[in-house]
This record gives sequence, structure tokens and C-alpha cells, in this order.
Amino acid sequence: MDFLKFPRTRRRRLGSDKISTGCKVIRVSQRSLHRQSDLEIEWSCQFHIMVGNKRTDGTESPILEERDGTNSDKPKQQIKFGELVILGYNGFLPQGDRGRRRSKFVLYKRQEPNGVKRSKHYVVKTPHSSQAILDARQHSISYTLSRNHAVIVEYTPDDDTDMFQIGRSSESPIDFVVMDTIPGDKTGENKVMQSTISRFACRILSDRNCAKICRIYAAGFDTSRNIFLGEKATKWQENGREIDGLTTNGVLIMHPRGSFCGGEAKSGFWLETSVGGGVFSLRESRSAQQKGQVVEEETNVLQDGTLIDLCGATLLWRSAEGLAKSPSKRDLEREIDEINAGRPQCPVGLNTLVIPRKVTPSDNQQQPYVYLNCGHVQGLHDWGQDKDSGARKCPICLELGPVVKVCMGLEPSFYVDSGPPTFAFNPCGHMATEKTVKYWANVAIPHGTNGFHAVCPFCASPLAGSPGYIRLIFQDNVD
Repeated sequence: MDFLKFPRTRRRRLGSDKISTGCKVIRVSQRSLHRQSDLEIEWSCQFHIMVGNKRTDGTESPILEERDGTNSDKPKQQIKFGELVILGYNGFLPQGDRGRRRSKFVLYKRQEPNGVKRSKHYVVKTPHSSQAILDARQHSISYTLSRNHAVIVEYTPDDDTDMFQIGRSSESPIDFVVMDTIPGDKTGENKVMQSTISRFACRILSDRNCAKICRIYAAGFDTSRNIFLGEKATKWQENGREIDGLTTNGVLIMHPRGSFCGGEAKSGFWLETSVGGGVFSLRESRSAQQKGQVVEEETNVLQDGTLIDLCGATLLWRSAEGLAKSPSKRDLEREIDEINAGRPQCPVGLNTLVIPRKVTPSDNQQQPYVYLNCGHVQGLHDWGQDKDSGARKCPICLELGPVVKVCMGLEPSFYVDSGPPTFAFNPCGHMATEKTVKYWANVAIPHGTNGFHAVCPFCASPLAGSPGYIRLIFQDNVD
């Protein structure tokens, strides 16, 4: 095995008789370096599972690579708070999940707490030169009220919480890097020239003593451990109480009504969370100066199925308890195998159709297509094609309408129940269970500054028509 393939920080000179893996010292000789299989096996046993273990500032990163292997491949004695899943990605990013840039973020209890809690606040005339701002070890939030008037709120370490930060920035304080989501097929995804997601969008504080309690706050601390709310930012301090504020485009949250896992939940109302963790009704527009009304009966504690919108990307929170009741990726793959075992056929080509586990750019003779106006699943053929509109007439019911590839929704976190994928979203063709499709068809996702529309959670395509989904009808298969 090529000795230089080992990480630079974990190797010594070639003439040395031992190699440090960071977990265990493996003794090798010059000759044993050529015994590729033996060394690779031991290396993989000692140096695995942790991805992005240390960030550039030396602090611990919570990201762990998820594998479908045996229990020995999974982190031992790790307490899981939950997962954040970005809507619009069917289990992975187009370029692949790497480090802090991925479609799903798993929050584990840290080895050492890094949470902070509010300590004291005071008024200063020059916030940028105040001691709290200049001290890189001090977490603080600066609320600028005027050119010569600002309120500084200091935060002290909190041994009872772990803090996780989300934003567009790739700087070290950000645990989970989130970019703007482009709706539709991601195979030829283009970069957004001007993002509306904040570089330090929000932060989550998880209770180390009760893993079920995870609170979300707008804005995140930068590399100097500061949060700045400028003079134009929405902020308030009523009756001399603690000061609070909102970020430019805001952080919106929506708690489901009822249990998300089970299929009985209904869509809730979109609200906005503040820098201090308050919950308010929506502003007139996304970045309006006037804050909404306080919603006393709501809280910033994340629930299983809570949606978090960062103005450019929407995240779904799944609790560890909820995920334990949800289908796994293997469960979804078994559902595909069961449909394929029924050998569904195309009534025109009379060829057997095979549901793929993911869409490929090239057309396959076995690739199934669904007629979106009637739900009949067939193969690709030229019968009944309208040359002008591109629509096709279904040879079974003679319904004229669009046709799209059928593919499986493979991100388990988006499912509200388990069962056969008998429905598909319109117009993308992603398959899921009946309750899952109907739930997402009734969830209005923020779009732009004041718009909302229902989308397919697997690709973020806006749903077309009413109800936005279709029941699948396979030929020669159990419906």
C-alpha cells in the first residue's frame, strides 16, 4: 500500500516502524507496507466513522457518516438529538455529501458542552470597540439602536447545552453548511448567483440532560463569537425588559399539528423565531421592519416534523424518537423490490417494467412512466403522442396528458408512515406512501418574500394541479 496515502497529520517518516492512526498505534515494517490487504483491513478498523472530526478552529464537529453496516460500524454510546434534512434532495447531494456540506445533518451529543446562555446586558456608545466585541473568547450579541447607542448582551458558557450552527458560510463556527435549493432535477444543478440564505442563519441549542429538548434561535455567532444586528434590523426593548430582534430575511418555523410519524398530522402555521428565541406571527413581508405579534402559546422547541425555512432552503427536523418509528432506507428498497417482483408490464410494448432506485439521465426500456392525469403506469412508447404539445393519450383510458418517469422517494425522513408507495407527486413522479404524499401536498412551503406553495419533498418541485398527486395503477400487478 502506498504509504503516502495516509493522512498527512497521521504519518511519520517512511523509515519509522510505527504509524499513529489517532486511535491506536499500528506497528509495521518496511516489508509490511507492501502487504496491502492486511494493513488496509486494520487501518479501516481503527480509523473509520468519524468524518470532519475536527474543525479548523480545533473544536469538535458533530457530523458522523451514516452507514448501513453492522452495529460495529456505528458510533458507540452516542446520544442522538435528531436530524436536519434539507427538502429537495432524495437522500444525497448531486455532487455527493462531503464534510459539513450534505443533504442530511445528524446532531449527536458532544463529548464536551459548547452551549451558551444569556448573562448580562448593558448600553455602549461604540459597540465595535467594546470589550465584549473585541474579546474573541466572549460570545455576545450587539443590538445597534443608533450611531452612538447600542445594547450589548453577553453570553456565558452553559454546561447543560450543546450548540449547533447552520448557515451558508463555510467558516469554522458553522456546523452545517446549507446552500440555496434549486427545485427539480438536480443532475445539472447550477449555482445560485445571489443567495438569500444568511451566512450565519440560525443556531440550535440541545439539552444535554434531556435529548428531546432542542431549541432554535435566529442568527449564529461568527468567527469572533459575535452576532451583530445593525441599525436597520428589526429590534425592540419593551418596558426596559430584555432586548430582542429579527434577522433580515428571518428564520421561519412550522410545527405540525399532531404526531408527524403515524400519518395523522396536519400542517401547522408558519411563525418566526427571534434572535432571543421568541415566537412571533409572520411579518407582512419577509424583510419588513415591523415584527409580528407575540404568539404566547407557541415555543421555539423543535418537534418531530418541524420545518425550518431559511429563505432559500427549507429544513425538516426529525427527532431521534420519531426516526426510530419511521421506515429505514432498507425498508423503502424492500418496497421497490416487492413491486418489481410483481413484474408490472407495459400494455403497449408488453415488456416488464422495473422501478429504479434512482433516476438516470438515459432512457431505459424497463423504465416505468406514469400518465399524470390518470395514473396508469406504462413503458416509454410513441403511441398516442401529440406532436405539438408533447402530451400523450393513455392507451388504456384514452386520457390525454403529460407523462413523467416514475422513481422512488428514497429519503426516509420525509415519510410520515410505512407501507407500499402507491402514489406519486405531480409533476415529478416521485413515489411515496399515500399518507406521505397527501401530507406534503397540504404543506405550504415559503417561496420568495411572501409567497407559499406545496412542493415535492424529494426534489422541491412545486406541485401541479389539484390535488398535486396521482394514484399509481400498475398493469398485471396488485393495486
